[in-house]
Amino acid sequence: MAHHKSAIKRIRQTRTRKLYNRANKKTLRLAIRKINEATSYDEGMTLLKKAYSMLDKVAARGIIHKNKAANKKSSLSAIIKKLKTA
Repeated sequence: MAHHKSAIKRIRQTRTRKLYNRANKKTLRLAIRKINEATSYDEGMTLLKKAYSMLDKVAARGIIHKNKAANKKSSLSAIIKKLKTA
């Protein structure tokens, strides 16, 4: 157990950030899952806009790397493009 005040505070901060980051990652994963389950192009496009926004916010906050966000955006748009041709 930590003995210094600063170490105790750091443990509190880390715990809070961990919960916040975990919640953000979970909502992002759910948004991506919904896009994968989309059946129509219009539905997919509305979900894609929300997912893009989430990815940008999460990347800006440093929860995921900006390049990972860009790769996810690319793969999600490919999924929606397949829906358009189908």
